[in-house]
Amino acid sequence: MKLAFFTLIFPLLTLAQWGENKTPTYPELIEIYKKWDQKHPEIELYQMGESDTEFPLYVVIINGAGDSLQTFQKARDNTSILINNAIHAGEPDGVNACLLWIEEWIRKGKKTKDLPLIAIIPAYNVGGMMNRSSSSRANQDGPAEYGFRGNAQNLDLNRDFIKMDSKNMRTFASIYHALDPDVFVDTHVSNGADYQYTLTFIHPMKERMDPGVRNLFTQKYLPNLTETLKKESWDWSPYVETTGETPESGIQAFNDLPRYAQGYGTLFHALSITVETHMLKPFPQRVRATKDYLNFLFSWSKENTLAIENARKDAFKRDMKQAYFPMNYKLSEQKDSILFKGYEFGYKPSEVSAKDRLFYDRSKPFTKYIPYFQTYRYQDSVRIPKGYIVSLEAENIIERLRANGVKFMEMDSITQKVHTIRILDFESGNRPYEGHYLHRKVKSIEQEEQVRIPKGSVWIPCDQDKLNFIISVLEPRAEDSYFAWNFMDSYVQEKEYFSAYVFEDEAAKLLNNDPGLKARLEEKKKSDPEFAKNGEAQLFFIYQNCHHFENKTFNRLPIFKSY
Repeated sequence: MKLAFFTLIFPLLTLAQWGENKTPTYPELIEIYKKWDQKHPEIELYQMGESDTEFPLYVVIINGAGDSLQTFQKARDNTSILINNAIHAGEPDGVNACLLWIEEWIRKGKKTKDLPLIAIIPAYNVGGMMNRSSSSRANQDGPAEYGFRGNAQNLDLNRDFIKMDSKNMRTFASIYHALDPDVFVDTHVSNGADYQYTLTFIHPMKERMDPGVRNLFTQKYLPNLTETLKKESWDWSPYVETTGETPESGIQAFNDLPRYAQGYGTLFHALSITVETHMLKPFPQRVRATKDYLNFLFSWSKENTLAIENARKDAFKRDMKQAYFPMNYKLSEQKDSILFKGYEFGYKPSEVSAKDRLFYDRSKPFTKYIPYFQTYRYQDSVRIPKGYIVSLEAENIIERLRANGVKFMEMDSITQKVHTIRILDFESGNRPYEGHYLHRKVKSIEQEEQVRIPKGSVWIPCDQDKLNFIISVLEPRAEDSYFAWNFMDSYVQEKEYFSAYVFEDEAAKLLNNDPGLKARLEEKKKSDPEFAKNGEAQLFFIYQNCHHFENKTFNRLPIFKSY
């Protein structure tokens, strides 16, 4: 049975106008889908949960089963595509493209035989959709009015897929895991250089892809993509992230960390794609290009159903045989080349500052090879345990694991030997990033210890299809781990200390009674001249290396491992 949703009375523009320089407000958009839901059994609209405003988030299903339980089961059992629109609400190309595709599909007879199950989030950033203007996207050619990049909390929702600070992401997780999509598409509009392409794509970083999924991508998806888009008069390029000021300096493959929508989908072996239309092309042209891409993707996914399903099944099986998990990828200096259609650039005096400014000359297009850096190499790896234990008090972590469909079992109180994780060092930014002070260059160590585990802690076995997600968030050295996002900062703060004038006498006794400690102190003084001059540092060294120090808890995370 279809779920209830709000009813709002708005004068609707005709759908033909969504192919012009206009994009609907959020209430207008949902009203369109409401009418389609009522009129066409093949279209189902479901209210899925809260957003960051008073309006809820929805998902639209095409080619479902007519009932919520059966429809979501059909999505999990068959090839399914999830499209996420307006994560940046000022980039509404996907919003309009989906409306126009559905209208055309209805007009042609609503045939479902050649379609996979299609799920569409009409607009994800509801708060941003409600914050409309015609000025916030200074470099973008249309539409006339549009939403804002930040949500109601001023978060960039395309950095929130791991940390889950927004209600939107909690609802998104329920949508994503209820569907378990085989293909995931996030629609955007680019910023940056000028060039000839309307369509650019961020495809998964090849080093993060399972070998079978990567083979499907390179052998079947990419050749068909290029051939089909050419028939529609579209060329495409990888996302133009330049290594220097202009594309001629070279472009580089995007590091799709799981904080981003696309990287999140890759964790679950979805063929995960970001569409980036070019900001300087007119809005109707960008919408038409997005619509043509979606049309290709729907047909291709249906034609390659078995290959997609088998590639994902094999990928999850390979996960179970994996001994180590690579992480912290860095772009290598290995240089390839790519044929690129750009514009010649030059410099001329700025009318504002009189300094030289960059400009692209559209009267001088070029087609030539430019450097393409697309090879990443991992800098770290971790041995995959049999499972993890997350201690009861880390409730915010357990809650997020549950929201992402991770299987775990609650434990009774027990004392047992586990591998603990202690933080040795890390660096933090001096300004907040998306509401956090992100930790980088994390160093940690494991050691076997006897630990009391309180009742209500959870045991998380690693032999499950959420393995990549589990490791990515629980291993502190991983770039988007829960530790990196400040969920465990209290564990790296010292809680007890000493008064120097009292501890001086105790420190002297400790050195007299422990020749080993005295030798370590003298060695450090010899190797570190600054330390040798600093009496307070020497006193703290003795404190930190004696029985008074809080060794049981200092820098030890509430996450344990069993091998």
